[in-house]
Amino acid sequence: MSDTPRYTRDVVHTSAVLSLAPVTLPSPGRAVPLQLRVSAPASGTELPVVLLSHGHGPSNFLSSLHGYGPLRDFLAARGFLVLQPTHLDSATLGLRDADDPEAPLYWRSRATDMAAVLDHLDQIEEALPSLRGRVDRDRTAVVGHSMGGYTASLLLGARSVDPTDGSPLVLAEPRVKAGVLMSAPGSGGEALSAYAREHYPVLAGTEFSRMSAPALVIAGAEDDSAHLSVRGPGWYTDPYTLAPGRKALLQLFGAGHALGGVSGYDAAEADDENPELAAAALWLTWAFLRTELGLDKEAWDVASEALTSAPTPLGRVESK
Repeated sequence: MSDTPRYTRDVVHTSAVLSLAPVTLPSPGRAVPLQLRVSAPASGTELPVVLLSHGHGPSNFLSSLHGYGPLRDFLAARGFLVLQPTHLDSATLGLRDADDPEAPLYWRSRATDMAAVLDHLDQIEEALPSLRGRVDRDRTAVVGHSMGGYTASLLLGARSVDPTDGSPLVLAEPRVKAGVLMSAPGSGGEALSAYAREHYPVLAGTEFSRMSAPALVIAGAEDDSAHLSVRGPGWYTDPYTLAPGRKALLQLFGAGHALGGVSGYDAAEADDENPELAAAALWLTWAFLRTELGLDKEAWDVASEALTSAPTPLGRVESK
C-alpha cells in the first residue's frame, strides 16, 4: 500500500492542456513588447485565472514564458487558465545589465506586466479562440516563485520603497483575490545581507503589514540563501508571519529554493530536486486556490491534512 498522501477526497479529473506562445500584448513605452504563454484545459467552463510570475534565476529560459512547466501544466490540467508573461528581468531578453533604474530586477515593471495582462483578457481570448466564453474573470489569483513570489506579494498588498527616489512602492491589484508565494523574499531592513542591500536595494524596504489578501506561503526548510538574507530559511516565512488576514504556510522538509523542482522539468538549477516535494507544493497550491476562490471550501483542509498526517510528512502546515 502506497504511503503517498491523498490530497483530494475524490479522483481529480485532468484535462489535456492547450498552450499558445508567444501572445504579444500592446505595451507602449516598455523596453520590449510584452509576451506571454496562455495555457488552459481543453475542456471545462468558468475557468479561474492564474497569473504566473517567474523568478530571476540563472537559467536562460526557465525565467520566462518557456519555464515553470511543472507548475503551469499542473494547474492548467486541473481547471485553471494560466497566463505566464516574460518579465523584463528574464535572461532571454538580455536587459539585466541595461541602463535602467529598475535593472536588474525590474520590480515595478513586473507588477505592471500583470495588470496589463488583466487589461487585455479580451485579446488573449481572441488569440486562443477555444477560450471564448470559458473564463471566469471574477476569480483571479497570482502565483509566483522567488522574485515572482515578490511580485505576487506586491500585487496582494505588500509594500516597499522605490530606491530610485525614496517614494512608497504601492502596487496592489484589487482584481487579484488570492495568491501563492513560493520561496518569496522576506522582510527588508537588517534581515538583508550586505550583497542584497547593494545589488537589490528595493528589497530593503519590504514590509507585509498591509498584505491582507489571502495567501499561501511556501518555503523550503533548507532554503538558506545567504547572499540575500542573514536570517536563514526563516526569512522566507515572513510573508506569513508578518502579514495580516487569512494566511497559510507550507514549509517543506528538505527543500531548498526550488521547492523540489517547481520551475522546470529536470532543471539543473534545482539542486534540491525531489518529485515528491514538488508534487506537494503543486497539490497544496491547487487546493488553496480552489478554496480561496470559492470553488471547493474543503479542498485546502483535505490537502493539508493529507500532507501532515502521512506516515512520513513531507512538511508542516500552519494557518491563521
